[in-house]
Amino acid sequence: MTSKLWGGRFTGATDPLMEQFNASIGFDQRLWQADIQGSQAYGRALARAGLLTPAEAEQIVEGLAQVAQEWAAGSFVVQPGDEDIHTANERRLTELIGPVAGKLHTGRSRNDQIATDVRLWLRAQAGYLRGHLRQLISVAVGRAADEIDLLMPGYTHLQPAQPVRWSHWLLSHAWAWQRDTARLDDLLARLNVLPLGSGALAGNPFALDRAALAADLGFAGVTPNSLDAVSDRDFIAEFLFWATLCMVHLSRLAEDLILFSSREFGFVTLADAYSTGSSLMPQKKNPDALELLRGKTGRVLGGLAGLLVTLKGLPSTYNKDLQEDKEPLFDAVETLSGALQIACGVLSTLTPNPARLRAALAPEMLATDLADYLVRKGVPFRETHHVAGAAVQLAEQRGVELSALTLDDLAGLHPAFEADVAEVWNMEQSVERRDVAGGTSRRAVLAQIAQLRGWLGDPAGQ
Repeated sequence: MTSKLWGGRFTGATDPLMEQFNASIGFDQRLWQADIQGSQAYGRALARAGLLTPAEAEQIVEGLAQVAQEWAAGSFVVQPGDEDIHTANERRLTELIGPVAGKLHTGRSRNDQIATDVRLWLRAQAGYLRGHLRQLISVAVGRAADEIDLLMPGYTHLQPAQPVRWSHWLLSHAWAWQRDTARLDDLLARLNVLPLGSGALAGNPFALDRAALAADLGFAGVTPNSLDAVSDRDFIAEFLFWATLCMVHLSRLAEDLILFSSREFGFVTLADAYSTGSSLMPQKKNPDALELLRGKTGRVLGGLAGLLVTLKGLPSTYNKDLQEDKEPLFDAVETLSGALQIACGVLSTLTPNPARLRAALAPEMLATDLADYLVRKGVPFRETHHVAGAAVQLAEQRGVELSALTLDDLAGLHPAFEADVAEVWNMEQSVERRDVAGGTSRRAVLAQIAQLRGWLGDPAGQ
């Protein structure tokens, strides 16, 4: 007699290659804890429904606890017939407690079981990822507070544009990560519903109390439609999109720091702990940690694309294609967990170079401030923009800095220029003039820091 959970109607042997092709135990065994947690709760639910005696339910729950101990200790031995984590755990439970283990699967299908396992597992993993994100944000906020007086060029089109605070640049990334955290919280609300009790597709025939089962497992509610419950992988696709966008944000940080740490910029020095050397050139210090953050973004994005292609043509309800949801999910969680921690390490250990940051602040970056000067004198901005552009052209023709133009030079371009135009060429005053919410002034940047610290639950920066 076959030992397969599904083997009752089959008489022929399965092709060994098909056995291997069909098996998922090689990767879904990482769901062991979620599978046991769900099975223990299901055993208790069966007892509440009168399908198990209290003694039988206790025997099943305790037997599953023994199985969990084996997994935790690394002593669980996967057998050749264990095609997936459910088969493996039920087989071992039967070895430990005997035939009563066969009652556990009453009214349950691997379809609603795996949908539950993955939700349980991902819910726990999302909590870890959220913690890593908050730590990364905390590091950025801490540095922003400590290094608020450093100025640097801000860029558009990778061309020097206007002076900003180094802290303002740090916080621009922190706000993207804060949105990532908010999106993860939104996703968790849709993830945290229970599919167990849906059976293979048509529901449970034994009056199972799904609401009590959901409460036992910490779910906020139950899935409202059994057909949808066993086939829904929206939560995985949504998580992979979230992970992809989060990796995109890390990649953008990485790209900035790769540039900033180059010899040409020299704005920051990366710690040796997150750099490597060259096998040929002894002088090299390569930003490999950052390059890997950038490179692994494509890996996570590829997993999202692959899953969406798998889902887009599936008929209702469960199809074996859905086995392909787990490897990209597992890979994305593992990749993102490492990436967030590496990004945190890089950001917390790098050293900014104030002299190089200051040296990169060229007077032509204040051309807009020159136009704004005339605006304050009552000249329309469209006219002042043209005048400031003419000043830039004149300085280029003479081969001098914009700030080297004399009052007579500027007055020749527009009569509204007066002696106080000399105040325009002050970088600190430039960033302080942008004293609006979200701006570069010290007050505005400190407000951002306070806002993020409040969101982190650390208003005092402790």
